Amino acid sequence: MEKLTYVLIDYEHFAYDIHSLLKAFYPEKNIKCITADRENEAAEADIFASFHFSVTGVTVLLEGSEYCLDFEKETSVLSKEYKERFGLFLYKLLNEHTGRSLPWGNLTGIRPTKLAYRMLDAGSSPEEIADFYMREHFVSLKRAELGIDIAMREREILEGIAHEPVEGDVHGYTRGYSLYIGIPFCPTTCLYCSFTSFPIARYRNLADSYIDCVIKEMQFISTHYSHKILDSVYIGGGTPTTLEAGQLDRLISSLEKLFDLSTVKEFTVEAGRADSITEEKLKVLYRHGVSRISVNPQTMKQETLDIIGRRASVEQVLSAYELARGMGFDNINMDLILGLPGESAEDVRRTVDSIVKLEPDSLTVHSLAVKRASGLNRWIQENGIEMLNNTEETMEIAADGAGQLGMKPYYLYRQKNMSGNFENVGYATPGKYGLYNILIMEEKQTIIACGAGSITKRVFPDGKIERCENVKDVALYIEKIDEMIERKRRLLGEV
Repeated sequence: MEKLTYVLIDYEHFAYDIHSLLKAFYPEKNIKCITADRENEAAEADIFASFHFSVTGVTVLLEGSEYCLDFEKETSVLSKEYKERFGLFLYKLLNEHTGRSLPWGNLTGIRPTKLAYRMLDAGSSPEEIADFYMREHFVSLKRAELGIDIAMREREILEGIAHEPVEGDVHGYTRGYSLYIGIPFCPTTCLYCSFTSFPIARYRNLADSYIDCVIKEMQFISTHYSHKILDSVYIGGGTPTTLEAGQLDRLISSLEKLFDLSTVKEFTVEAGRADSITEEKLKVLYRHGVSRISVNPQTMKQETLDIIGRRASVEQVLSAYELARGMGFDNINMDLILGLPGESAEDVRRTVDSIVKLEPDSLTVHSLAVKRASGLNRWIQENGIEMLNNTEETMEIAADGAGQLGMKPYYLYRQKNMSGNFENVGYATPGKYGLYNILIMEEKQTIIACGAGSITKRVFPDGKIERCENVKDVALYIEKIDEMIERKRRLLGEV
């Protein structure tokens, strides 16, 4: 079992920010925050750091050094001002203690572009926003400019789905909605993956019943939300093309019967794994008017694919891509992951060079995120975290490759425990931007999700967001499908 590094805090309210920043500065440590009432958990272990909060300030003990934040006047520990001042203090403390800086400074949320988006809406200039990012959050100039550039581009793209205004929503985004359909099956589970996915070989006998239940959810949505405009459809997973061609045909045929797809501006299916792609399946997608697909290599280095258990060879990726292109698909995305086990900058350069030759329409560049639920944690214990090497150089190699293809960055998000503390960025050629990706990141409209492990988010005109989740286990989802529908009924309210 991996050794835990304990951090003692006396306010659970700050646990997320403390854990996120400590993990970013000390990626090699398995950090666990505990409160004083659970201190016995670490009775025989060293306390790496401790945080004491009071209305007059914060005292931190870190590896034997003491740091203090003093307030001029008493301030509520639960106030926004307290939280903001503590965030600045903690980043500066760790920066001084380690001699390191982070690309995104003290920002720990997954949507750093939201700041830029909000300030643009308020009339701030790009220069004012960049100054705010750097001064208030210690974000690097390069990352600040990236966030602003993407926020400006997102606003332009979303103008294409503006509807008649409603009270509290001047753009009318909430008149529309998007539909997500989750297919939680994969040929195999990759080392880094923590998504809801199940090996199809063990669950094939449940696939048809699963599709029946997804269709039942869609039937409820099509009736309950018939007064709304469907803007985009996204079938993800897992790997949707793990289904047989006939099963895909049945699913999408039901979709077409239940919904008015004439308003849909983007219909995406993540083909994803090249070892799940066949000509017959691609013909089904093309015949049904799927406008955007993904063929995701993650890397073009075969040795790495073998390590991460992704049983789609480089040759299969190339042939699947050429097959899709030859069939007429004119909006193909490819995903890459930077920081995969043992990969060097030269490995990344060779992968990007291969992608440039293929000329996909969009490229999503992920920084490897070490998820607790993934097999990667065990691999790190055996091989060391230093084998995961994502740097400014590798990020630039990918960005340069996207630039060679005439692509612009159009959406961005971050995750906890990302290699190099960087980000995931979507690049695309003009006119091929992934609308659904922007909508789910910027939370501008309701996304109704069907399938095991999926999360529905209802966005109200005033910006308030409420959620409901489907159970993750496939068999339990099938058993409790009526309960899943009832959860949606409660969330979405009366028609």
